Amino acid sequence: MNLEILYSKALKREFLSLDEALFLYENAPLSELCYIADILKREVKGDNNIVTWQIDRNVNITNVCVSGCKFCNFHCKPHQLDKSYVTTIDQYKTKIEETIILGGDQLLMQGGMHPKLDLKYYESLFRELKSDYPSIRLHALGPPEIFHIAKISGVSVKDTLLRLIDAGLDSLPGAGAEILNSDLRKIVSPAKCSAEEWLEVMGIAHQLGLATSATMMYGHLEQKRDRVEHLIKIRDLQAKKGDNYGFLAFIPWVFCAEGTALQKMGVKTDNSSIEYLRIIALSRIVLCNIDNIQASWLTMGRETGQFALHAGANDLGSIMIEENVVSSAGASHRMGREMMEKTIIEAGFTPRLRNQLYEFRETTLI
Repeated sequence: MNLEILYSKALKREFLSLDEALFLYENAPLSELCYIADILKREVKGDNNIVTWQIDRNVNITNVCVSGCKFCNFHCKPHQLDKSYVTTIDQYKTKIEETIILGGDQLLMQGGMHPKLDLKYYESLFRELKSDYPSIRLHALGPPEIFHIAKISGVSVKDTLLRLIDAGLDSLPGAGAEILNSDLRKIVSPAKCSAEEWLEVMGIAHQLGLATSATMMYGHLEQKRDRVEHLIKIRDLQAKKGDNYGFLAFIPWVFCAEGTALQKMGVKTDNSSIEYLRIIALSRIVLCNIDNIQASWLTMGRETGQFALHAGANDLGSIMIEENVVSSAGASHRMGREMMEKTIIEAGFTPRLRNQLYEFRETTLI
């Protein structure tokens, strides 16, 4: 294959084949890959030098989970009564009020696949939160949790989503994607939905008009070809969204190994900024039908996040008032509002606060 031909095809925002994208990933000089990605970002987002960011709070609904993920230190088994919890309404209210004071407009609500928290539980929870705090967006659950809730409730995925939307669900995060290869998932997260089922949930969510995001956790048992195939599956599903929101953003992040079962199997965290920037750039190139690529400063750090803004990323995500899952596996980076804006400005861009729909927010922040 010829790199110049592939660059030309990428700049025309044509869909690359798996082999073409893999060739770029493995052979293109990083500087050239980032250059192409930066051009594409400016074409998609407008050459306005804006980088967006968000204020939300990642609240874990429960730490009880039956998924058996080998990369997670956060969960506990249902029988571990001394460690398990389910967040109470009073705790939600305290967290929401703190979030509002800090200028936040959203809860990112995720948790384990609890064997007893069914659809009726989540309907009741969402309705109560929306009744008390109607302006707070619920960016909640993820395809594995939706699939699990539908299964234990004896309800179809579509009806589960319809009922959750009616109860107050605003958007669906792209959690639990890991790598969209079912054979790998059987090893890494054995009780989670398959790659095909993850895509099925997202396809239905798109048909119902839900805004969603997509993620990729790389750096564990997968090969480079698996990463590229993951991107192409996301891109191809996005191509079917019609006039609906579809995937508003894509967020790749590196597996954090500290204390996990995968670490005990010999898998180490890949802290290579070079590899991360290659993935960011490739994501912008392959996902030519997704507008927003988010840099994960939480796992890679502030400086790498800044470089990513010149490699195809246009968003730095949330300051994350609260985060427990990747932190429990070694992610130690933290960032407040002032540091977020400083990080963006120092990288040569203009910071703009946004909501989950990537609409600019004008608000007075404390």
